[in-house]
Amino acid sequence: MSHADESPTRWDRTVEVMERYQVAIYLGAIALAVAVTLTLPEAQAHAVGNAVEPLVNPVLMVLLYATFLAVPAAQVTRALREGRFVGALLVANFVLVPALAYLLTRPIAADQPLVFGALLVLLAPCVDYVIVFTGLAGGSKERLLAATPLLTVAQIAAVPMFLRLMTGSDAVLEVGPFVEAFVLLIAVPLALAWATQWAGTRWRVAAVVQVRVLEAMVPLMAVTLWVVVASQLPAVASQIGVLARLVPIYLAFALVMMVLGWASAHVAGLDVPGQKAVALSGATRNSLVVLPAAIATGNELVALAVVTQTLVELLVLTSTVPLLRRTTQVASPRPAGNSQE
Repeated sequence: MSHADESPTRWDRTVEVMERYQVAIYLGAIALAVAVTLTLPEAQAHAVGNAVEPLVNPVLMVLLYATFLAVPAAQVTRALREGRFVGALLVANFVLVPALAYLLTRPIAADQPLVFGALLVLLAPCVDYVIVFTGLAGGSKERLLAATPLLTVAQIAAVPMFLRLMTGSDAVLEVGPFVEAFVLLIAVPLALAWATQWAGTRWRVAAVVQVRVLEAMVPLMAVTLWVVVASQLPAVASQIGVLARLVPIYLAFALVMMVLGWASAHVAGLDVPGQKAVALSGATRNSLVVLPAAIATGNELVALAVVTQTLVELLVLTSTVPLLRRTTQVASPRPAGNSQE
């Protein structure tokens, strides 16, 4: 057998090993970023963070492109018509989330920068890498993808309103970062993915590219995790004494919202993939998009409160998504005749 004949077999084994140990790989990427931050002198750690921060959006774009390659356009089109899924998503993110966020932030209510930053990030549902984690968990990423324009518009209107009610602030969110994130992280990767799918039906080389990119999901996710953590952690480490108060709040929020999101989806009669998608949407926040708004306040602690949420959330997601993936059955949703599938 020639070397060319053996290579695909070796690669297949490599892909299988990466998928089997993906949680260890993801946690290893996070641990490596933490190690870089903690072992380097503070000035050098900040220099590394500043150097890799411009890579956050590009690596997210590549990761989302790979994710969208597995989502045929027809599935997204069908998902747009699924009203019960959208209803459960809106209830989770704009009814349950505000109530839980308000309750959990009461212990820090007297610290205005911390509570403002915490509420700013907790009130805004994620519209980018949540789709990746939903796919990894076996959730309905196509339905979540179809709902991203609605979630984007809804949070632009709802977050300032909730912030005024909960903090008395007259904060106004700039629309620009939300539009930019939607275009860069959703529209462009999705258009490229669908163009690749179309080309794959006509040219073998495009079909091979599609397969290879999908097989590279684990290393792409690992690189993304490393870049995000390495770029954000140095700033958080410099104020860890203050920001440590936020960690139990963010942990409780992520875990409780997974349960509440799942419950709202179950009440709506969704199937298990739909329940996973709503649960992860409720737990995952739009930290990288609201960060510019936090920085615009001029208070470093507001921005660092947002960044801290990112770090806690990534650790929670990499730890819990494998458990969600193994969950294939819960109490039965509505009868099959009412199924959305």
